[in-house]
Amino acid sequence: MSPRFLLTKLLRAFLTLVLAVTFVFVVLRMSGDPVTQMLPDDTPAAVITEYRAMWGLDRPLPEQYLRYVAGIFRGDFGFSFRDDRPAFDVVLERLPLTLQLGLTALALTLLLGLGAGILAALNRGTTIDHATMAFTILGHSMPNFFLGILMILLFAMTWRVLPSSGAGSFEHLIMPAVTLGTSYAATVGRFTRSSLLEVLHQPFMRTARAKGVPFRRRIMNHALPNAGIPIVTVVGLRVGALIGGAVVVEPVFAWPGVGQLLVNAVAFRDLAVVQTVVLLIAFTMIAINFLVDILYGWLDPRIGAGRREARA
Repeated sequence: MSPRFLLTKLLRAFLTLVLAVTFVFVVLRMSGDPVTQMLPDDTPAAVITEYRAMWGLDRPLPEQYLRYVAGIFRGDFGFSFRDDRPAFDVVLERLPLTLQLGLTALALTLLLGLGAGILAALNRGTTIDHATMAFTILGHSMPNFFLGILMILLFAMTWRVLPSSGAGSFEHLIMPAVTLGTSYAATVGRFTRSSLLEVLHQPFMRTARAKGVPFRRRIMNHALPNAGIPIVTVVGLRVGALIGGAVVVEPVFAWPGVGQLLVNAVAFRDLAVVQTVVLLIAFTMIAINFLVDILYGWLDPRIGAGRREARA
């Protein structure tokens, strides 16, 4: 993998992060004055002015932006209006629960998605293939919040075998993780099937079969590595979407993670917390896309070597 390839990907990731930070900062300031929305309507003008000066909202927008960016480089992400504490500390408290939920959902996504895709591809045209694809279409088309509410009605209210909300035990984790991971597993399954089918019909697979290479070795050593790039792409995108998807799933199950914190912060106009959470989600997405690019270079050395070196 060439240094130029790595440098280009790093620069693109950094510029994307800068654009995300700038966009979020400007949009939140354009949505109105948070002080007037937080305080009662009969609050004296002097008090409003005092609060705006205390939180630095009375300064020109470019100055606020430069102070915010400079603060990020010092590890200062602003102050939470609601909790009266640094916004980063507020977000950091909720992060472990979101990671716990996201990683469990990711494990389900990979287990169900890759398994279903491989099973359908190896049994193309059979009842197993049709049934597997029918389930993936159902999982892909069902919205997360609807599946979550449906599971609460069945498992919590009708059969009373799982808690409907909160966190603290493995039972609390089951329904949010299944809700978050199911639709993404469906997407991964469909991409895995189509990518694997394309590779299975390549001439090198027929050659391996003619040479007597055992079926399992043909799949594990030849088919799956060559079908890897599209699968890595969609898995990478789904991993990033897991963090964003938590914003929808966590409020449904009252899971006290970053997603629910973001919803509450938006309702309360807590700008620093909203900016920190969105920055965290953007950083996660950008970092995962960067890792996917690196995996491209590892799976296909022609990509990592760069076009110019490849032509040479």
